[in-house]
Amino acid sequence: MASGPVQGAQVVSRVAALLRIVARKPEGVPLVGAVRESGLTRPTVHRLLTSLASEGLLDQDARTGHWVLGPEILLMSSVATARFPLEEVARPSLRRLAEETGESAFFSIRRGLETVCVLREEGSFPIRSFVLHEGVRFPLGVASAGTAIMAFLPEAEREELLGRWNRHAGTFAEGHPADVVRENLRRTRQVGYSVNPGLVLEGSWGMGAAVFDAKGRPTSALSLTGIEPRFREDRQDFLGRLLMEEAHRITTALRTAER
Repeated sequence: MASGPVQGAQVVSRVAALLRIVARKPEGVPLVGAVRESGLTRPTVHRLLTSLASEGLLDQDARTGHWVLGPEILLMSSVATARFPLEEVARPSLRRLAEETGESAFFSIRRGLETVCVLREEGSFPIRSFVLHEGVRFPLGVASAGTAIMAFLPEAEREELLGRWNRHAGTFAEGHPADVVRENLRRTRQVGYSVNPGLVLEGSWGMGAAVFDAKGRPTSALSLTGIEPRFREDRQDFLGRLLMEEAHRITTALRTAER
């Protein structure tokens, strides 16, 4: 009797993990990639992917063979949008940031111990960084949005993550040593915005500012990404000020909507 709920929860966890893996890239993921990233056996992954496809949650691209999100996900997301008015609240800020800076602007939300990029607005500058796009997930403390959010978590929560940093950051731990992350978090709390000096991908820089809920907890973040010369120190104050202004606007709008 006791084994039933545990087994059921395990299946749900595996299905959720595979959906996240597929959603990370617009072009989807091949079977071998899903096996590698999930850590599950090939037969198990194939069986779950096929079952998800039969329910319309996934499709298999006829040309590449990659597994991609299916039409049922689109229908679900359209319903969820009504509960989370991100487009209405965050899009104007993204447009202003992209127009005023020329850089690509993003809105990411916190999901558990990760950040997920949900909105993007391209800037006019012709050279861009493609590290970030809708659906990309990073551990908290990695990339500019994750740094901005983690910096303003309660100290005990920050220290708990830093205490097991290598396990938390996973494949990003090598490029994000715990001492470097700790210093980035300290500086972010001091100035109000985060700076990612090419830690995810060399030459690709980012800056972020946290958005807070009615209880003052960081729940999401705005960020800008681009090439290193566009984020030099003499321009960081300008970009940081714009990010914080727009983050404050979204914070105010979300708090008003919660009343």
